[in-house]
Amino acid sequence: MTSETIADPELDPTATYVVAPSRSRRLAARVVAGPRAETFTMNSPMTGAPIAALPLSSAADVESAVASARAAQARWAGTPFAERKRILLRFHDLVLTHQVELLDLVQIESGKTRANAFEEIADTAMASRYYARTAESHLRPRRVLGAYPVLTQTRVLHHPVGVVGIVSPWNYPLSLAITDALPALMAGNAVVLRPDQQGSLTALAAIELLYRAGLPQGVLQVVLGTGSEAGQAIVDTADYVAYTGSTATGRRVAASAAQRLVSFSMELGGKNSVYVTDDVDLDTAVAGAVRACFSSSGQLCISTERLLVHESIADEFVPRFVEAVQAMRLGTELAYGYDMGSLVSPAQLETVRAHLDDAVAKGASVLAGGRHRPEVGPYVFEPTVLEGVTADMRCRDEETFGPLVAITRVPDDEAAIALANDTEYGLNSSIWCRDVPRARGVAARLRTGTVNINEAYSAAWASMGAPMGGMKASGVGRRHGAEGILRYTEAQTVAAQHLLPIAASHGLSDKAYARVLSTGLRAMKAMGIK
Repeated sequence: MTSETIADPELDPTATYVVAPSRSRRLAARVVAGPRAETFTMNSPMTGAPIAALPLSSAADVESAVASARAAQARWAGTPFAERKRILLRFHDLVLTHQVELLDLVQIESGKTRANAFEEIADTAMASRYYARTAESHLRPRRVLGAYPVLTQTRVLHHPVGVVGIVSPWNYPLSLAITDALPALMAGNAVVLRPDQQGSLTALAAIELLYRAGLPQGVLQVVLGTGSEAGQAIVDTADYVAYTGSTATGRRVAASAAQRLVSFSMELGGKNSVYVTDDVDLDTAVAGAVRACFSSSGQLCISTERLLVHESIADEFVPRFVEAVQAMRLGTELAYGYDMGSLVSPAQLETVRAHLDDAVAKGASVLAGGRHRPEVGPYVFEPTVLEGVTADMRCRDEETFGPLVAITRVPDDEAAIALANDTEYGLNSSIWCRDVPRARGVAARLRTGTVNINEAYSAAWASMGAPMGGMKASGVGRRHGAEGILRYTEAQTVAAQHLLPIAASHGLSDKAYARVLSTGLRAMKAMGIK
């Protein structure tokens, strides 16, 4: 696939499309939509050109997709773990083999650099391998301590919830559409996925590979459409909802799911901090801070918008950081070699401009960047560094979700911890410090779901065996690790009682039974029995 535009008179005699229409039609064949469905066209932030015309799913189409998934789920739940494992491991290899097309699609739809797009390839492959090889151990029946030692034999089982509805965002169109689906499938569920319209082709291409890997037909259904219609229909019909997006929308999703008493998990907004201590290696910290702040043009839930620098090194760190930001290579090509790409839309561009203008009008200083660069791409905005941001400025507390970072000097660890925690969000944070035990002590006091020491965000995110998610207004539940697959199950306790009932028996009165049991409870405590 290239960025060459290809005309398709069958769809629109006046338009040219970034993706060959024959290819987009093949991918769109998996979308659950009526034969006379309306279509939508998304534009590439790389050039502004239309990417493809795709069908819109109605609320009725979503209901049909859920019904079809439900019919397929029972058969899929009976598939042995060994076969599920083989499918995910084949998918792992297919993602790596077909990474050029996937990289192109991720870039075309999101505007990010190829290096940042590759993060999604690696993440998807890693999640596939992790859950292929750990799902059975996470889900196997587990013996636990019963009411009476030996006499009560208790096991915990995990059953699939049924149909998992996933509503994924545009900023990571491969990772966030697919990696939440993989553990759901490994747990024996069917999935109905509504990727964001701006990430539709990437998600469809990955799903095509999942089916090529051997996933049975019907187990993973795809619908396309707006959040207010297709997304809401998923929330209204699925047995479990996994949502990634804004905190404001997350609150509405939670309210809708709660009305139906349906469980959910969410990763929501963030206002993440990097703390640079007084004992860092400056070269490493500068490079890491640039990565933390401007990966995916700042359109990453776990990227940084607050840079806290110990005042004893600030006079040396800040100029070097600013110099590194000014040297960043901006580009919108389907090739490696650029440090930052484009924002995704005019709306994102406007938000960055509005936050910057507000801060400058209220006294903040621009140390780097601050300009729209339409000659590079229609929505490209320079990586921008501010100093002097105060509490009355919008960018102090609101999530910008763009390449705008505020530097604040702090006198010590206590001040850094207080500032990092002074936000309604609690998603990710980063500490740069040679003294790792000291950094661990700081990390334990940060109210964020993940903390990276001497890394921007990838160390925690890519630790597939560890839970990933947010505290406070940054989310509910966790992806990755055991939590990432157990969330898609219903736990069931099965306790078998042997020899003696848990009641008065063998002629004992209730009073005598209570006395005997009290003696037994004291004995179990003395013996250290849990």
